[in-house]
Amino acid sequence: MGSVQETAPALPQPKYSNITTGISLLNPLSRRGHGPGMIVLVHEDDINNSHDPTILHDGIPMPTLKWAEEGYVVAEVRQQAWHDGKDPLAAAIDAIIECDACDQKQSIGLVAYSPQLWNQVTPFLPSHPQIVGTVIYSDTSSTDTLSASPVPSIRHLAGPPASKSPLPRTDALTAYSYASATSFSFATPRTHGYHYANEAVSHTRNLSFLKKLMNGPYFDLEAIWDEHTYYEFEARDVPKTMSTMVQEPYVNHIPTMTGGIGRTPLSDFYQHHFVHNNPADTELELISRTVGIDRVVDEFIYKFTHGMAIDWLLPGVPPTYKWIEIPFTAVVNVRGDRLYHEHIAWDQCTVLRQAGLMPEYLPWPEGYKVEGREGQRLEYKVPTAGVETARKMRDKNCVGSNGMFEFGIRQVQ
Repeated sequence: MGSVQETAPALPQPKYSNITTGISLLNPLSRRGHGPGMIVLVHEDDINNSHDPTILHDGIPMPTLKWAEEGYVVAEVRQQAWHDGKDPLAAAIDAIIECDACDQKQSIGLVAYSPQLWNQVTPFLPSHPQIVGTVIYSDTSSTDTLSASPVPSIRHLAGPPASKSPLPRTDALTAYSYASATSFSFATPRTHGYHYANEAVSHTRNLSFLKKLMNGPYFDLEAIWDEHTYYEFEARDVPKTMSTMVQEPYVNHIPTMTGGIGRTPLSDFYQHHFVHNNPADTELELISRTVGIDRVVDEFIYKFTHGMAIDWLLPGVPPTYKWIEIPFTAVVNVRGDRLYHEHIAWDQCTVLRQAGLMPEYLPWPEGYKVEGREGQRLEYKVPTAGVETARKMRDKNCVGSNGMFEFGIRQVQ
């Protein structure tokens, strides 16, 4: 088990070029290496004099890099591009069309991460029929000041809705509000208003909206996820597992808080705690799969004999030599044609029950009073189940529902 980093296949390197003042181009960072064009408008407050869109901030890419990882040829347009009254879109579109990696010359998307830049660019949009869809980030209090889009558009609005009336949902305009967001910059890392969860939701909506207008790029998310799990559980190859993921991925095993955030910590986790740390008889039984625009959601049963210490699942617990079946849920985010993250969840109590480490009854805490049972030593029946949880996921009728409603407390003799 040598060094992971020495043998991992290299990821594509960003090819970032300056087109003209305030406009830059970044090549697609997908394994496919080519795709449609995307224009992103970023506010000057979101960058600094040492701006480089290929730099990640706490493992989170700036918008330009993120769209490149999604498989687009990305033209970044900054405030400086509006000099001498020139049309900044003309230079951006020319750069995209002339790029060899652009495979769709007539369908370009535009995302404005600033309402000010959106209002500045709208007068030029009618001159560019290549732009087929637009996305605007703004605030709910500023919707009346936003210029209309000549092509289908969605708006992401920070803050609670200004009125109780439903937001528009038409073919021409769809709007979403984000009540917990404090600023339109919630989708831009390294800003005061950045909000990770809201940005992620809005980005998925962007992909759903723009891909149907731009005819892609589409990737086989099931094949990408199956490839990743093959390298994890069958080939047990850490470098190849990591090669299926973006530059800075993460894995979060929610019940035990194990995994890794970023390429180096995650590589170490896979090498020393996961890929080589699953029993030889491990099986994954798929129960259901949902495939979205950028996510795969699996229900599956993880089955194994606990014949070795498995620290990612049962940290600090020696082998119990029990056969265990656990219902799992995996929410897998795919960016372009590589994985970005895995959110993995399961019921840890059913693991402990099946391992013989969770008793059927536990003492009722002395400080908790039970009316009519004062002075008695009590036990409560722990509301959890063993292998029945996996069986009921597999077959809804094999175990009756609501049996735990009969659980209760008993006096200790």
